[in-house]
Amino acid sequence: MDVISVIRTKRDRGELSPEQIDWVIDAYTRGDVADEQMSALAMAILLNGMNRTEIARWTAAMIASGERMDFSSLSRPTADKHSTGGVGDKITLPLAPLVAACGAAVPQLSGRGLGHTGGTLDKLESIPGWRARISNAEMLAVLDSAGAVICAAGDGLAPADKKLYALRDVTGTVEAIPLIASSIMSKKIAEGTGSLVLDVKVGSGAFMKTVEDARELASTMVGLGTDHGVRTVALLTDMATPLGRTAGNALEVRESVEVLAGGGPADVVELTLALAREMLDAAGLPDTDPAKALTDGSAMDVWRRMIAAQGGDPDAALPVARERQVVTAPSSGVLTRLDAYGVGVAAWRLGAGRARKEDVVQAGAGVELHAKPGDTVTAGQPLLTLHTDTPEKFDYALESLASAYDIAPAGTAFTAAPIVLDRIA
Repeated sequence: MDVISVIRTKRDRGELSPEQIDWVIDAYTRGDVADEQMSALAMAILLNGMNRTEIARWTAAMIASGERMDFSSLSRPTADKHSTGGVGDKITLPLAPLVAACGAAVPQLSGRGLGHTGGTLDKLESIPGWRARISNAEMLAVLDSAGAVICAAGDGLAPADKKLYALRDVTGTVEAIPLIASSIMSKKIAEGTGSLVLDVKVGSGAFMKTVEDARELASTMVGLGTDHGVRTVALLTDMATPLGRTAGNALEVRESVEVLAGGGPADVVELTLALAREMLDAAGLPDTDPAKALTDGSAMDVWRRMIAAQGGDPDAALPVARERQVVTAPSSGVLTRLDAYGVGVAAWRLGAGRARKEDVVQAGAGVELHAKPGDTVTAGQPLLTLHTDTPEKFDYALESLASAYDIAPAGTAFTAAPIVLDRIA
């Protein structure tokens, strides 16, 4: 077996054999296939695709590159959730403790942000003392005591994916549906959860820009999960507009705590409850009402135990950026569009995200939204507030916002798109 033959097969729109797939994943993980060679193969996959048989084998090879976790010792059924990434997408933070408060165990392995999409671990690391990296034994202990854990995947879990994901990010191949599906599902299947709910984002702020592409990705992942014995369902959700009122690390943690306290933005609450119901149903707990756990304080109790168990102080003050700049509405009327991608790029440029995996993020940086589509605004009123420790970045961030919103004349009719666009099971 040689890597040139594998690349040529996919370059020429051929079907990779099981032997080719097993060999190339193993050889790349061991370092026998160079990054530039795997980059060429990833680009060939992006351009020419894979069929279901190839994707299933690719996923299995990724799983086989490392260990598999086992939560059978827990007294609760396990349910996990994965989002394909968006702007202001802080849903994991209130969702995991909420579902745990309703009786399921939530082993949530999360990642960091790259580019304009935020990362759950970056958000939580704005809490003083909180640790993303914990051992498998610690993860099991937190699950047993708190009911939910949010942490980084260990080095032993699908190491082939960890290496390939970093390569895809810098070679323009992130959007390849077969590689997205196998990346997500290899980690989730190896993680050992009994059920999985996928939040597949659609719109300008998502990797999938159209409902058709999102549906293809969701169907592929649901099929992979089902084939490996994991009960899997997917929701397609809107990402044309940022979720909630903030995009940034500490800003989003603060907003998530508001949701756990029974408040918070309506769209964040709506999506959190929709995903919670799906997770509870998949875990065999369909009669539990997650809305009650937000109002009676039980979800907040789990949050506090979960954060403290990983070294964090749930009562500590969150970081605040040293500098702010307000963007005002240029005219009066109805805000009809607030582009998620533009806001996400602005938050990234202010320091909330990273261009390279080695970059350090600013905990307090980000964008605060004072109006959402459908709101009436007046000329001169605050529309957005930019937060950063490095004010020289304001102009760069403002460039991405110059065409990110539209204001129509007063009285213009506006109908908001639904948050949940489709369900695939």
